[in-house]
Amino acid sequence: MKIAIFGGSFDPPHIGHEQIVKLILNSLEIDLLFIVPAYLSPFKKKCLLSPKTRLNLIKKLFEDEKKVIVSDYEVNANESVPTIKTVKYLYDKYKPEKIYLIIGDDHLDTLSTWNSFDELSKSVEFVVINRHDKKTDYKSLPLKIDISSSMLREHLDINSIPQKIQNEVNEIWKKELNK
Repeated sequence: MKIAIFGGSFDPPHIGHEQIVKLILNSLEIDLLFIVPAYLSPFKKKCLLSPKTRLNLIKKLFEDEKKVIVSDYEVNANESVPTIKTVKYLYDKYKPEKIYLIIGDDHLDTLSTWNSFDELSKSVEFVVINRHDKKTDYKSLPLKIDISSSMLREHLDINSIPQKIQNEVNEIWKKELNK
């Protein structure tokens, strides 16, 4: 079995995440894609949306994808989880022969500083979603989309939220703005 892991804050999930999932499913020969929303990214201090809200939005967004499993592993940890722990957890549970770890090109400059990077790099094959034509020695999947969750939160751009979860995200944003 070959699997891919796509983790992140997904704060909020957006059309770029949808396109990344389609790209992964169409470009990599995998049996399963695990989408793993973080409780809290080790690189962030907080999220706008709660971990459970983000998890539920991702589950709803990808519920019809047969090869996609949305994992609650990191959210249920109730703390920031290093990627290596998630990789070990999925390896122990599914015993895959190969694990692809999907990362954005924005992580390339800091990748070597990730927790247990040497062990991680021996455990997975990194696959870079390359939005900015960055040079890399890792497998690279180009994707031309200029969108980020931080940009969406800043501008509350509901048009970049997938139709399937737009109403929920809009309601959540309204509640957050009225606090």
